[in-house]
Amino acid sequence: MAEGIISSFEKFAARLPKDFAFAKHSARVSALKHYFSKGGVVSIAGSEKDWPKLLYPTKDSLKQKIFDCQEKRKKYESSLADWKRHFVQAQFYHILNNFKKLKEPVYWKHLAKILSDSDYRKDAESVKLPAHLVSDKHWKPMVQMFVSDLEYRKQLTETVENSIVYKDRTVAKYADDSREFRMSQSKRQIDDLEKKILVLDGDISTMQELIKWASF
Repeated sequence: MAEGIISSFEKFAARLPKDFAFAKHSARVSALKHYFSKGGVVSIAGSEKDWPKLLYPTKDSLKQKIFDCQEKRKKYESSLADWKRHFVQAQFYHILNNFKKLKEPVYWKHLAKILSDSDYRKDAESVKLPAHLVSDKHWKPMVQMFVSDLEYRKQLTETVENSIVYKDRTVAKYADDSREFRMSQSKRQIDDLEKKILVLDGDISTMQELIKWASF
């Protein structure tokens, strides 16, 4: 077999006898097909009766490609762990905040007013005040102002009741929407990174199989 550069499995197979025992080398065949599908090329030489010798890619170049893939995989794994953590935090957002709220003095002030002040209770119900999120730095200032500042409370109540922005008359819905957005964003990132890792795993397995051939 003459030495040559090959860029597809069909061209590779054409260099060998029609009765060549590809079935005995299924792992190598799969690796070659994957390698060619990613734009790879090989240079081969050898006997027509035996598996040809791999001249390119070399063993060293394959090892470098494996190293590069593994380094990229580490970065993806790190990002994947972060996004999974974000997803879990969003998923259990309300549960965690229902525990944390008990440590917030303003939450107890809110409860006391709910029980003792009918006007306050009416306003809180009207805007669906997310008092259970008082430990969240995003919502805490609003809850504190609602509890302590009558003018602010009335202005927010009026805004919720009359503004088309608050057509569903619920401030708490914005907290739920924010949670759902964080979950969906995290899920998209998780799916994307898992796909990228799966592709890298396939590339690494391919290079490892080709190294066996290069060492032959």
